[in-house]
Amino acid sequence: MAQRLLLPLPVPSGDAVRDLLPTLAEALAGRGPAWFPVPASTRTAAAPPLPAGIGLGDPLAATEDDPDDPTVLVVPTSGSTGGASGVLLPPSALLASARATQERLGGPGDWLLALPAHHIAGLQVLLRAAGAGTGLTVLDVDMPFTAARFAAAVTAMSGSRRYVSLVPTQLTRILLDPEATAALAGFDAVLVGGAATPPVLAGRARAAGVRLHLTYGMTETCGGCVYDGRPLAGVRTEVDPDGRVLLTGPMVARGYHGRPADPAFPRPGTHRTNDRGEIVDGELHVLGRMDDMILTGGLKVPPVVLEDALASLPGVAAAAVVGPPDPEWGQRVCAVLVPDGSRALPTLDELRELLRGQGLAAALLPRQIVVLDSLPVRGPGKPDRVALLALADR
Repeated sequence: MAQRLLLPLPVPSGDAVRDLLPTLAEALAGRGPAWFPVPASTRTAAAPPLPAGIGLGDPLAATEDDPDDPTVLVVPTSGSTGGASGVLLPPSALLASARATQERLGGPGDWLLALPAHHIAGLQVLLRAAGAGTGLTVLDVDMPFTAARFAAAVTAMSGSRRYVSLVPTQLTRILLDPEATAALAGFDAVLVGGAATPPVLAGRARAAGVRLHLTYGMTETCGGCVYDGRPLAGVRTEVDPDGRVLLTGPMVARGYHGRPADPAFPRPGTHRTNDRGEIVDGELHVLGRMDDMILTGGLKVPPVVLEDALASLPGVAAAAVVGPPDPEWGQRVCAVLVPDGSRALPTLDELRELLRGQGLAAALLPRQIVVLDSLPVRGPGKPDRVALLALADR
């Protein structure tokens, strides 16, 4: 059997993305080449980097393919903390993910695509629609996401069950608009992932009647495989002695393109993530990335704890925490804030006092504030930690 080629799959935006559905249906059936999704337009998204050392048009290595379950998609990771990787996805993994999602949500339904479809979250919306033969409404991601455009797109949906997948930034914008919020509350399920969702944001959505599901997963697991802390059918969550999250299940990828025997896949069907977590009463709590931990004054600071506290403060639309180098502390805790325009942001001293009042330990209190109009992101809504560190270290 001839080795299968890795070919580019240009992914358009707007209604033209529907043209991909027959190709994706063939991929789910195990037919065709191995496709590498790339945005057809670069107006709002740069093309993802190719897997290291391999060019499009080259054959897959024998270890990267299986005649009985061929690699049909090589999907780039977001690369939010460094270089991207090409993830090898066979039909068995993609179908397992789609079926487990459908089971958790209560059955097939029509989808609204509001995310770039060259990343796994948006691509999964297309794959679910292609696999189940359900309706698809498309929001053009080459245009800025606004609550008004979202509400208008919802009016075009006609199915009896309706689903949408969003990132936290989109959810924030929708909840600021009463008409869009009412439209969102009409969905049978709203998946939010791609980045950590602050508890205060999730609480606002649920108070507005939104049937919210906070999802956790990554390209290596065909997208979300843990919903609201509970694994989907067939998925097992573990935390190793170092606090690292391991995910096992049929939707786990085959590995990385061009990187055989990568430690991120210690055994078939298991992905060793780069996330810290804990399991409490069977529920997985993700505590941030292993390499995001800030070491300041000899103490470890998990950014997610401070980010959740910052996001709950009046006047803050979004927040991130990074640790630029510091000659005295090793790393200093830096709060990157995006104002919502409702009031002036607190000064550094005022911010520290507000956070102290929430019971945060002294080591968690910021020693620097950076104010931005928006957080730099990579992929569908993940904060770009590399860019944030550079901004904080100026």
